[in-house]
Amino acid sequence: MDPRVVAALSANGGVIRYAQLLDLGVSPGEVRHLKRRNVLHPLRRGVYTTTELWDSLDEWSGRPRLVARAVILTVQRGWVLSHNSAADELGLATLRPPVPLTHLTRPGWTNAWTENDVKHHLAGFAESQVVETNGVKVLGAARTAVDIAREHGVIHGMVACDSALRLGLEKSALIAAYDRMDKWPGRRSIVTSVDLADGRAENPHESLGRHLVVEAGIGEPDLQFPVRTADGIKWCDIRVGNHIIETDGRIKYRSKANGGVADDVEQALWDEKQRERLVRDRRTVVTRVVWEDYWGRRRVEAVCRLRADHEESVRLYGRELAPELAEEAAAIRAAYGDRRPA
Repeated sequence: MDPRVVAALSANGGVIRYAQLLDLGVSPGEVRHLKRRNVLHPLRRGVYTTTELWDSLDEWSGRPRLVARAVILTVQRGWVLSHNSAADELGLATLRPPVPLTHLTRPGWTNAWTENDVKHHLAGFAESQVVETNGVKVLGAARTAVDIAREHGVIHGMVACDSALRLGLEKSALIAAYDRMDKWPGRRSIVTSVDLADGRAENPHESLGRHLVVEAGIGEPDLQFPVRTADGIKWCDIRVGNHIIETDGRIKYRSKANGGVADDVEQALWDEKQRERLVRDRRTVVTRVVWEDYWGRRRVEAVCRLRADHEESVRLYGRELAPELAEEAAAIRAAYGDRRPA
């Protein structure tokens, strides 16, 4: 391919318009030839990327992000990327939405419609809420997080709000972002999501684990709780009283060759088993939850298991955190902060 076209694609975030191809000296016949040879991949009418780039991207955020960039090139001025489309550009962690769509917003009376896999939102926003990232105008992280809560509900909202706090936002920024939404549909989901938001959750798995703990009604969850053991400090995902809840991701037990992080899968499993024993030795009860526990019938079973394990921790060690564990945790956090060292 003409190196000038490659340069333009790179400068445009991986997308290029038909008119720009012509401006670079590529004839209509050459464009048809590149499409037939599967070198160019159409994203929207008159907007392309390379098939090589498209094939290299995941279906979770990579491809939707590229499609959103193509969409914003085809609409009139005034529209900005929002909701999940803005989150992809901003690096906000989100859950896969029920229906994958590109989201656009422009000022207007609150309204929305979907056409050609694009959801158009009319909603007021301040100019200060618009940021430019990767050459694309998007609503900022605080507004995007609360929009996701309003659009998709509390579970999605908690994940997005936690992620916004991890990026360095204060909770006050999230509150300010929904302050003008007094009578907007979905406001209750926003308020709940922001109230429950906690930037100490390191990933969506931990956000969902905390949501499950809150639903179980066993007490206020404390995140990134350090326990001093015979083998050093072990940072636990969630704690309520003397009850530890660990969110297990399969990636920890998958080899690097298969897309995981384990050098040795057998050793990773053994190390985790040893780690759990060390934490239990400090007079705690440990519950492990996996991704499948958050959905459907498994969710009901997981809530029952959390409640039963919590009652066991109360029976064995009392309802309040053991003073020794509390004092040690306070000292460790004073030295390292509220989140485990990288």
